[in-house]
Amino acid sequence: MTLVLKPGYSFDSDASTYIDAVETADGQALETGVRIAINDFVLGCKQDGIWTAIKASCILAGARTLDGALVPLAGTAPTKIGTEGGWNYNRETGLQGNGTDNSLNSNRNNNADPQDSKHISTYASSWGTASAGFIGSNATLPGDTQLYANNGTGTKFIRVNNASFYSTSEVTTSPFMGASRNSSSEFTFRLNATSNSVSRLSDIPSNRTIRVFQHLAITDARLAFYSIGEALDLAALDTRVSNLITAIGAAIP
Repeated sequence: MTLVLKPGYSFDSDASTYIDAVETADGQALETGVRIAINDFVLGCKQDGIWTAIKASCILAGARTLDGALVPLAGTAPTKIGTEGGWNYNRETGLQGNGTDNSLNSNRNNNADPQDSKHISTYASSWGTASAGFIGSNATLPGDTQLYANNGTGTKFIRVNNASFYSTSEVTTSPFMGASRNSSSEFTFRLNATSNSVSRLSDIPSNRTIRVFQHLAITDARLAFYSIGEALDLAALDTRVSNLITAIGAAIP
């Protein structure tokens, strides 16, 4: 179905399919502003050339219910793990982990993407207090991929299909964090609207499913978006996701 709001503005077919699925899960239509925010995000990603690199993703905000929020924007729907009644969902700011046993199985294996073409990202409305992984393969194998935050020290640990973590104690000032590898010798890490190259040789990707809210230990951060897939422009994704979550917040009464 192609949604039309006014002459000259129509909805992208992929955005329409996603919106329809969310509204079916919610049992109710989304606000026009939320629909437009989603459509603009999809169109923007296509214009930037990053849409097809997103292989597994959820917008964990905007939907009226948790079921709607877990409808996949791309790929397979995630599976909830842990305490069924322990999920804290907010339409404007996203889904919060409980820091103990709740996480999402993305149902995408770390080895589903090429060894030298891989990205993961999250948008954290709140970084929480628990020192744990935001997203990654749930192991400590040489070819793992992870974004991990130690909220006791403020240190972030990152790797993309490689053995040794890159770490930074940079103070967090913006919600988006991501990492992307498009070569065998280095990957790019983005934090605080700045991208930096990190020299790390790639390894054969570990055969582990990527989880959200978890790398071994579980975080109590609140996430409004995650994505997994092939290498892409993190700056472009950062801009599109940040605009998306801001627009969703503005559209919800």
